[in-house]
Amino acid sequence: MDVTAELRGTNIVEGTDVPEGVEERLVAEASGERLDVFLARRLGITRSFAQRLVREGRARCEGRKLKPSFRVAEGMAYGVELPPPETLEIEPEPVEFRVVHEDEDLLVVDKPAGLVVHPAPGHWRGTLVHGLMWRYPDMGPFNNVRRPGIVHRLDATTSGLMVVARRQDAMERLQSGFRERSVEKTYLALVHGTLERTEGTLSGPIGRDPVNRLRMAVVEGGRPALTGYRVLWSHGGVSLVRCALFTGRTHQIRVHLSALGHPLVGDGLYGAPGEPEFARVFLHSWRLAFEHPRTGVPMTFRSCLPGELRGCLRKAIR
Repeated sequence: MDVTAELRGTNIVEGTDVPEGVEERLVAEASGERLDVFLARRLGITRSFAQRLVREGRARCEGRKLKPSFRVAEGMAYGVELPPPETLEIEPEPVEFRVVHEDEDLLVVDKPAGLVVHPAPGHWRGTLVHGLMWRYPDMGPFNNVRRPGIVHRLDATTSGLMVVARRQDAMERLQSGFRERSVEKTYLALVHGTLERTEGTLSGPIGRDPVNRLRMAVVEGGRPALTGYRVLWSHGGVSLVRCALFTGRTHQIRVHLSALGHPLVGDGLYGAPGEPEFARVFLHSWRLAFEHPRTGVPMTFRSCLPGELRGCLRKAIR
């Protein structure tokens, strides 16, 4: 398959589904705390960054601009306009994850399922970014901000490999590799049913589901997306599928396989039946291959399936 030819002219860039700035509404639990301290504590950002947000007029109460020294009142709601997460001054904190490779230019991380990559509404603390800043405080700066160089993302429900840049030049070269589709990203997914074809390419355009805004869907006018797949085995009403991502759309593998009539095991959002004994989606970033951004040496990494996914497979083949 000539992936480049199929995507030519679509202007696809891996990881361009970047979260925009958001406005968060926070209700004070008690009276008397300074506004800057309150925001820093609730959002997991530095106090100096909280002060900057306030001084820029991004924090309000009932439409009024406030000062950093303003004292919050119990039960009152305070709105704060936040820039995109990549620019936040994160307050580092310890977070559990495994590093499978590190050098002066980059890290390869094995992310557990349930760990959110970036701060976002409902997940302002305890993200992978917080943990990276705790473990590697010398990362960056990137665009004059001290933060990890997140080159691509995994859904919170997805486990497995990610590459993270430690320097600006490494970040730019890795991003170029994603744009040129020279980075190989291979996933393992367990889906419901038996696929009609044992291998193929799924190319439905992906956009926000017009019926359920929490989901993505294959929709007319959506962003071009391309997923290669190969069935490894089928047994007992499920199939283990190896998927190759050629684009980086939100929930791409989940959307494409669900649209094919084969939702991933555990993926209730995309139509899978309930799995009370399985509390995650069966999707794992299994293999990651790319050229080192400085030396050009080919690098390949694999991640074993975590215990809960191995247990799910054992149950499926009994």
